[in-house]
Amino acid sequence: MAGPAFRAAAVRVRVPASSANLGPGFDALGLALGLYDDVVVRVADSGLNIDIAGEGADTLPRDESHLLVRSMRTAFDLLGGQPRGLEVVCANRIPHGRGLGSSSAAICAGIVAARAVTIGGEARLDDAALLELATEIEGHPDNVAACLLGGFTLAWMDGGSARAIRMEPAESIVPVVFVPSKPVLTETARGLLPRSVPHVDAAVNAGRAGLLVEALTRRPEFLLPATEDRLHQEYRSPAMPESVALVNRLRADGIPAVISGAGPTVLALVDNDAADKVAQLAGEGWAANRLALDAAGASVLPLGTQGG
Repeated sequence: MAGPAFRAAAVRVRVPASSANLGPGFDALGLALGLYDDVVVRVADSGLNIDIAGEGADTLPRDESHLLVRSMRTAFDLLGGQPRGLEVVCANRIPHGRGLGSSSAAICAGIVAARAVTIGGEARLDDAALLELATEIEGHPDNVAACLLGGFTLAWMDGGSARAIRMEPAESIVPVVFVPSKPVLTETARGLLPRSVPHVDAAVNAGRAGLLVEALTRRPEFLLPATEDRLHQEYRSPAMPESVALVNRLRADGIPAVISGAGPTVLALVDNDAADKVAQLAGEGWAANRLALDAAGASVLPLGTQGG
């Protein structure tokens, strides 16, 4: 394969936050949320220059170790070669370490931007290859599938290859997220999970995950039973006791609530009439936000598009 040529103009990529698991759909189901990171990338004559605003501006590295840059580099290798230099500007709105897919967003932004600045990039790295690459970097396909495709996604591994399908969530569903002030590392939350679970719990989760597909796409009135989980949330309680307590309190009030991804953010799935009231239920220590559902997934936008 001949080495790639690169566009002279900068490209802008927008990627959504995502919530994985959604209760019973452990490592499989994901939902794209209307909270976005933006990145502008331009191929330069030499070097690497990174500017970061918003989330992580004081903590993220500004060198080759940045996850977005590492993801770009991996994509450029698959696209045929590295550019001479890069200028990267990040506007981050997705909270870090909160179970809203910030690492998946960085990965997806990086690989989509690399493809976009490469002339003929889509022919060299198609959408299926993007999902494969994002999953290889992230380790699991659930968040990256939702981030890339938008909407409501079901992802799985098939013979070592990542696969995903996209479904349209019911328009009446409004996500409300309750974000705590302190993060929880995904590795910490995953490390609390047992190596085996009772057969009866696995059976309940299988049924609830099937019901959740119906509830999220066509019959939201079943969201409360459909979001019941017995495989991971309670096991993770030692790392996020306040989050699990909030989930249980909301559910006791009839509100479909789950731990978002590996936590500690809590996600409630309600209708438009209830969203504002539900957002007021968490109390102090939580940043409650009513969000939209994202339908577009990772997108290359005109440079003049305003942030969301």
